[in-house]
Amino acid sequence: MRKHFLAALAGAALTLGSTMIAQAEDALDRVMAAGVLKVGTETAFAPFDFIDAGTHTGLNVEVFEEIAKDMGVELEWITLDWTGVLPGLEAGRFDVVAGPATITQARMERYRFSSPIAEATVAILACAKCEIEKPEDIGGKPVGSGTGTAQLAQLQAFAETLPTPPSDIKEYVSFNESYADLAAGRIEAVANSLPNIAFVASQRPEVFKVVKPAFGTPTYFGYPGRIEPEYATLMDKIDEILLAMKADGRMGTLQEKWFGTVFDMPDYVTEPNI
Repeated sequence: MRKHFLAALAGAALTLGSTMIAQAEDALDRVMAAGVLKVGTETAFAPFDFIDAGTHTGLNVEVFEEIAKDMGVELEWITLDWTGVLPGLEAGRFDVVAGPATITQARMERYRFSSPIAEATVAILACAKCEIEKPEDIGGKPVGSGTGTAQLAQLQAFAETLPTPPSDIKEYVSFNESYADLAAGRIEAVANSLPNIAFVASQRPEVFKVVKPAFGTPTYFGYPGRIEPEYATLMDKIDEILLAMKADGRMGTLQEKWFGTVFDMPDYVTEPNI
């Protein structure tokens, strides 16, 4: 009886030890050994990540193609709604998020962010014929933003400063749904990052307009990864490549292509403004 107990105990300890070793496996070593970098994203966040005529495209796609090429690995894209992207990262469904996500203090406590890849300051997209000429004009009107996003949080905070708050702040799983409601007249404005809404307005100037100035706190987009120590080498490698792309002009070329401008960004964000 005692022998069986000790054998079972030893087996359990061995299993536990093997599990702990597997969990602590260096992420970069694992990716390089597999030859595949798994990237989680949504495809409703143009011009970063979207579907155009059935093709997955956007800044994120081209940036990660450069990252994969420099690492010498293949890309595997895992797409899902934004509300499932960060939980998917935490669950280990993929190695890094292409998102991107606004770098905030709260998020930095849970994730390791890459070097910034674009500005993320929040602004208002309104219907072209709506009587919204400045951010404060959203008072008393129905507006929307993406659920669970930093853009929604800033919109809610801004609304509290207005003498007359918006009549409704609707939350959307996909920003594409908010743009559809805006075009249909069901809401009168959408709060999103300036790069996103500038792209959307440029595609349909007869339907949408950008309301300036941007009302949000100056912020930046980065790619979220896991914060655990075993993921440090992978995120270090991604940062190394992103910084090289900034230095040799590849990042600036992609920003000019997708945003029509080049952003002046820090190499790292250590103290987010929000």
